[in-house]
Amino acid sequence: MKQLYLRTERAWPPDGTAAAPAPAQIRPFTESDRAELLALFGRARADSPSASLWGHEESEAAIYLTPYMDLEPESLFVAESGGRLVGCLTGCPDSSRLPSEEARMLEAIRRHRLMLRPRLAAFFARSTGDLLWAAAHRRPRAAAFEDPRWPAHLHINLVPEARGTGAAENLMIAWFDRLRSTGSPGCHLQTLSENTRALAFFRRMGFTEYGPARPVPGLRYRGRRLHQRTMVWTP
Repeated sequence: MKQLYLRTERAWPPDGTAAAPAPAQIRPFTESDRAELLALFGRARADSPSASLWGHEESEAAIYLTPYMDLEPESLFVAESGGRLVGCLTGCPDSSRLPSEEARMLEAIRRHRLMLRPRLAAFFARSTGDLLWAAAHRRPRAAAFEDPRWPAHLHINLVPEARGTGAAENLMIAWFDRLRSTGSPGCHLQTLSENTRALAFFRRMGFTEYGPARPVPGLRYRGRRLHQRTMVWTP
């Protein structure tokens, strides 16, 4: 039986000129959600600077979605509206329980033979160039975050039509309750400085920036370099 966790009753749009979407219900992930979540993954990441790493949806899902369904399903929450999924939050109260993001990324590159795909060659060449430039100039670059004060981490995604309805806030509330129930001392996340909407949302949910923004090798958005921003939250 699917346990309903939370729901939002926020009206949309505010002037009432169009039909309001069905309120989103937040509940834990179940195995029957797997196929729909995989289909949702690309659309939920659209229209933002962090929409894609290298433009290969299946391999990116192998980094940011599949490991959580396989290894940390009790920390995965979904938002459901009108009988379909409109978003999800993946996380882990103790990040050491999952392979590192770098390890997941390297495995996805290997498994999907991304280096042999001509369309992706430009991304990897640009990444290599960015890394060499950073090393030559002794500049910092994006990196994993490890600090025992904030061992948990999360990723959150919603389809465009679910944004601004309160679904994201309720996913975060479910996640905070999960962290408190496990006794986790704190949580971190990594987003992009250029994703100003995400930054504003996370600040509103109680996260604060930690450390400087760092360039992400290879990533570009509308021709401009992107920068990793680490944020932390303490119960």
